[in-house]
Amino acid sequence: MSSLPRLRPPVPSALADPVLRILVSAALVNALGRGVFLTLSILYLTLSAGLSTTVVAVVLTIASGVGVLTSVVAGHLADRVSARLLLVALVAVEGCALIAFTWSPAVAVVAAVASLTIGANRASNAVRSAIVARAFEGAARAGTRAILRTAANLGIALGSAAAGVPVLIGTSAAYRVAFLVAGCITLAGAVTLLALPRSLDGHATSPSGAGPRATAPLGRSPFRDPRYLALTLLAGVFAMQFGVAEVGLPIWVVSDTRAPHVIVSIALIVNTAGVILLQIPLSRGSEDLRRAGSMTGLAGALMASACVAYGGSAGVVAPLAVALLLAAVLLHTFAEILSSAGTWSLSFELADRARPGAYQGVFAMGFSLGSMLAPLVVTATALDHGMPGWIALAAVFLGSALGVLALTRSSVRMRSSLPADESEHP
Repeated sequence: MSSLPRLRPPVPSALADPVLRILVSAALVNALGRGVFLTLSILYLTLSAGLSTTVVAVVLTIASGVGVLTSVVAGHLADRVSARLLLVALVAVEGCALIAFTWSPAVAVVAAVASLTIGANRASNAVRSAIVARAFEGAARAGTRAILRTAANLGIALGSAAAGVPVLIGTSAAYRVAFLVAGCITLAGAVTLLALPRSLDGHATSPSGAGPRATAPLGRSPFRDPRYLALTLLAGVFAMQFGVAEVGLPIWVVSDTRAPHVIVSIALIVNTAGVILLQIPLSRGSEDLRRAGSMTGLAGALMASACVAYGGSAGVVAPLAVALLLAAVLLHTFAEILSSAGTWSLSFELADRARPGAYQGVFAMGFSLGSMLAPLVVTATALDHGMPGWIALAAVFLGSALGVLALTRSSVRMRSSLPADESEHP
């Protein structure tokens, strides 16, 4: 076997890069506020604001739909205006929305604020990816994404832990204070991003460096790139695996297994710890197309196995159910790590380098769409039909991963047939 490209230097050396250091510190701070929102939003809306679970589900679905649109719009804007200032503005909007989240329990207000929060978050992810695409290349870019994801997971874990305080207090005032603090922390992250260099604005900065200007960027539109659209669709389908952990697992454990309910919390800890510890080392070599495709294919097999293990935990004695659930969570965690590394790298390597914002916006749209549909798909398969549904879900994940693998191999063959200078610029 030929040697694979190596990841850039270890994390301490990598953080010597000023751009990465700024992005990591901002991502960690922003994720703290995100962790508070993810932990408290549903609890606040149902227990304190008095909204029904059906209304909350509709509100979050609307907000997720907004996130699908803002991903695309923000990605295109990142090629036309200052990506740096756009990212600062979006993170600031998210911070203000967190502060305003408890302003009124009226459904219309809650839906609007939740849409602002999730929409700004999805949009900022797309712009941040465009900035990473401009600032780094090859192994450095793969390592950067792995470090950023590790920082984000660490921040979310810390934010979720901090959110336990208002949960224990259990009053509306405690929830309001928590969202206020989360919003202020997120605004601090926006200020940190102001230190990013103007060179990351790409087409958005005039040659003299005088400031941003609105121009139509060169390059191909991602909506006219069938190969990239196929990658976006397949990766979006696989992204529904997050819905398995967030929606499927808790309901499945409570309604269909004899396992103690605390296993849900243990599973979350195992998953989060696994991503924090392993995302960086397991992302090595993902900048290589062949390696990225193989990672995604392996992730599909692991996720399919996890689905079968989840399904097998029903109708068995509690100790066996716990063992199967923990095995499923471990398989799921490795699948998440490998699929993230593989599809992220492919989203950069198969994009037109002249339009990083537009391409990353479209890719983020696929992820957002998969996240929005995940609760419906997981419910209609695994939760409604038990083991047959889990097997169907396994087939979906395996099929999408094999689709990415086939697309990657086709892209490798196509590049190998091009002149060297053309193959460097897809």
